[in-house]
Amino acid sequence: MCAAEDAITSGEDLRPNLAVLLSAGSAVALISTLSLALPVAIASSLLGALMIAGAEVDARTYLLPDTVTWGGITLGILSAPVLNPFEPWLSAGAAVARAACTALALVLLRWGYGWLRSREGLGFGDVKLAAAVGAWLPLACIPFCFALATCAALVTVMLGRLRGESFDATAKLPFGAFLCPALWLVFYACELTG
Repeated sequence: MCAAEDAITSGEDLRPNLAVLLSAGSAVALISTLSLALPVAIASSLLGALMIAGAEVDARTYLLPDTVTWGGITLGILSAPVLNPFEPWLSAGAAVARAACTALALVLLRWGYGWLRSREGLGFGDVKLAAAVGAWLPLACIPFCFALATCAALVTVMLGRLRGESFDATAKLPFGAFLCPALWLVFYACELTG
């Protein structure tokens, strides 16, 4: 049984908090509409809504819903030709290739960590979210996305330690809650400056 099925049978709610989704999603849509061309603003708003939902659910349940991860992958691949209408087929193909390579990199990291530590360090939701990162971002921006998410997670741990919380080697951290906003922020920055 997968983690999402475990969550459903144990009563975990994998639906995002509607108030968080509407308020943060409205802010993302407003920012996108005011600063990006219309097709890019629509893509940015849809990506932002998915990533808000994913971050909120992962922070609460330590699970990333398939609707967020697969939705992010699919929407990234479908948006690629719209974002680059001069080479639509090449853009879609490149998005698929980046998604596959980014997911493979996280699968290898997941496997390596499991082999070294004899326990799971990354869930498959994080692997699927990595594929979404690859689908949406240019190759040069992918490392920045992971660096931003990792730095945000480290700052969160450091602030928790300053508040007296203890973190040991087995402490759980919802990485998707950091990677989701990082994906939207890096996508937005790339489109704004690109």
